[in-house]
Amino acid sequence: MSDDDFRRVEAHDCPMTSCSAPAGSPCRTGKGKVAVQYHTARFRLVPSLAKTLSVATPPVRKPGSLWVELPRPPAAGAEPAGRMRIGYARASTVRQSLDTQLDALKAARVARVFAEKISTRAVVRPELERAVALAAEMRASGLAVTLVVHEHKRLGRGIELAALAEQLRAADIGLEFLSGELQGSYDPTGIVFTVLAALSGMEREYIRDRTLEGHESARTRGKTIGGATVTDEAMLSMALHLRGQNLSLRDIAARLVITRGKKKGQHPSPATVLRMLREHDEIARASAVQGS
Repeated sequence: MSDDDFRRVEAHDCPMTSCSAPAGSPCRTGKGKVAVQYHTARFRLVPSLAKTLSVATPPVRKPGSLWVELPRPPAAGAEPAGRMRIGYARASTVRQSLDTQLDALKAARVARVFAEKISTRAVVRPELERAVALAAEMRASGLAVTLVVHEHKRLGRGIELAALAEQLRAADIGLEFLSGELQGSYDPTGIVFTVLAALSGMEREYIRDRTLEGHESARTRGKTIGGATVTDEAMLSMALHLRGQNLSLRDIAARLVITRGKKKGQHPSPATVLRMLREHDEIARASAVQGS
């Protein structure tokens, strides 16, 4: 299951006569509320989800709220109803100025700018999330949308930039860098998105291999990863995946389940997740230094 599964489901009309939600809208209940899950007959129209037991309605669709029809997704190959450029600017510290980036975005004639002063290492960057959410909403309404940034480093580096590129490609949102090594405009079906997606996969594999090596080395020295009766490799792997999606520690903890010990079936605390991730990062850094 991925975060974009609901978009694949909503590419189809719901065949349930009790729902009949049009493409672009979530399923609805008989009482006119947004359904908590998409109807089976609908998500099975997506080949990759045909054997899935259920597909949850994401929070962005506000399950349980009053159902309203949303704009249909643009037909494949159809001309966009218009064009929109959304800008994003970021500085790492409060002492750094955003003026250069804001001036460049203004000159690029973006319709709206989202800006924040926050470290690249931050798990969640609220203004970037808002920019991407607005871009996805405008694209769903039929507009051709481009996210405009002064330089690619403002979005992140390595796997973070690759993960964002995958998210933009899934929503059919273009990307433009005004300066730097990647200066230029890129279509979501273009080569840059493909390269970034490949980079993401390669770096994930590298991180995974180094993590396993580091953990094995730690065990030989008698060190454990996280709480011995709470965390395990499967939980760490899922936590790393969720952190890569810029979820908060609280949200990550809520999606993890303890599989052994007295707390089996419960969620770990955010503090436990933080400790587990910190220990993982320390071991990964130590392994990288040893391997360099």
